Amino acid sequence: MVVSDFGGSCCSLREMKSSSLVGVLTGRWFMVFASLLIMAVAGATYMFGLYSSDIKTSLGYDQSTLNLLSFSKDVGGNVGVLSGLINEITPPWVVLAIVSIMNFFGYFMIWLAVTGRIPKPQVWQMCLYICIGANSQSFANTGALVTCVKNFPESRGSVLGLLKGFVGLSGAILTKLYHAFYGDNSKALILLIAWLPDAISFVFLRTFRIIKIVRQANELKIFYKMFYISLGLAGFLMVVIILQNKYAFKRFEYVGSASLVLILLFLPLAIVIKEEISLRKSKKPSLEDANSHPELKIVTELPPQQASPSTEAQVCCRENIFKPPDRGEDYKILQALFSIDMLIIFIATTCGVGGTLTAIDNLGQIGSSLGYPARSTTTFVSLVSIWNYLGRVVAGFASEILLKKYKIPRPLLFTFVLLFSCVGHLFIAYGIPNSLYAASIIIGFCFGAQWPLLFAIISEIFGLKYYSTLYNFGAVASPVGALYSQCESCWSTV
Repeated sequence: MVVSDFGGSCCSLREMKSSSLVGVLTGRWFMVFASLLIMAVAGATYMFGLYSSDIKTSLGYDQSTLNLLSFSKDVGGNVGVLSGLINEITPPWVVLAIVSIMNFFGYFMIWLAVTGRIPKPQVWQMCLYICIGANSQSFANTGALVTCVKNFPESRGSVLGLLKGFVGLSGAILTKLYHAFYGDNSKALILLIAWLPDAISFVFLRTFRIIKIVRQANELKIFYKMFYISLGLAGFLMVVIILQNKYAFKRFEYVGSASLVLILLFLPLAIVIKEEISLRKSKKPSLEDANSHPELKIVTELPPQQASPSTEAQVCCRENIFKPPDRGEDYKILQALFSIDMLIIFIATTCGVGGTLTAIDNLGQIGSSLGYPARSTTTFVSLVSIWNYLGRVVAGFASEILLKKYKIPRPLLFTFVLLFSCVGHLFIAYGIPNSLYAASIIIGFCFGAQWPLLFAIISEIFGLKYYSTLYNFGAVASPVGALYSQCESCWSTV
């Protein structure tokens, strides 16, 4: 009798532990943690300056061909309308599965070409490879970031700032990991970019889904805790970059710094587990009360009147895309695309994000032309990555506070960021000694700050119903602006 009771209690204990584990893994806070990891390795497009010289020397390209590759990379990284349309009709995990396939194929083929394991591809083939690999980033943003915004609609600014911030840090994170895995073999960086994001996306494939749940009272506090951890990670990366620039790191130092980076990356998991367990404990008493006092409610409702097919067809035909609903309501896709608001957003993003993106892509070339040492190129890219992160998180959290407390709209903040980015461009244009360090900081900060503001503005004006598609359409302006800036620079040198 005692044995049977003991066996039953052990079984019930195991069931409770397994149910708690399942509850944590299927909760929306664990989804946020998974999104943080995916975003932390999804910024390969911002590292083009590190491996572009290997492509140039290995394949014998000139600067104009390298600019064409850079443009193809920008198109792939920002034109994600297809991923948005796929996400409208499929679960988020389907989009993340496509991420793994596209990312591995694109960057693995580039690595094979650079290392000479395959015959030298044509230029159009290299453009196709880098476009496919970079386009996986837009799929990752759609599958992970858009899903989190829909699951936390009341904290969209904080969600966008935090997740986009980790994308900004991804350049520095991947750099530290690549040094730990492969030393100073810069060609191996392309291989790391090919397999690491795929592995992480595959592990968390079935974690992502839309969860309709009531907003928690302490929701924003949890995001602030994750924000503080990310600040610690950014500060640590900044210290490592400064030490790495001053002293020559060996393999042991690279492995040690990468290990601390991984610890800080997984630290939010403790917050997630604690929060999910507390949520389950708070739900149990309410469920027990509901079971102990069942109530029978009889509700009488009239069946909804269904319009005939001919009437619905007439309504669809009469619907005018040039007569959108009020701002904040759910726009249809064509209503949003043909609106004056989207036109203004597109032009502003083309001029702002496109210009800063061009400067970031050519930091290595700018540094060489201004006489900076080769070691400084890595420093510039890392500085851009870290300040890119700070711009994203500051813009996301600060805009949320300024909007709720002081009613300062996000479009006004977006304008201030565009004006501040002009200072960084002036530093580059005048070539003041050592000014490229300050220019990297300013341009990185402004480039990062524009993204959460842009995507929050789109969600606030056009609603969340078709946010997956509209989110990606807003990002299309970035490569358009980069192409215009590159063409303008070519015309000015003729």
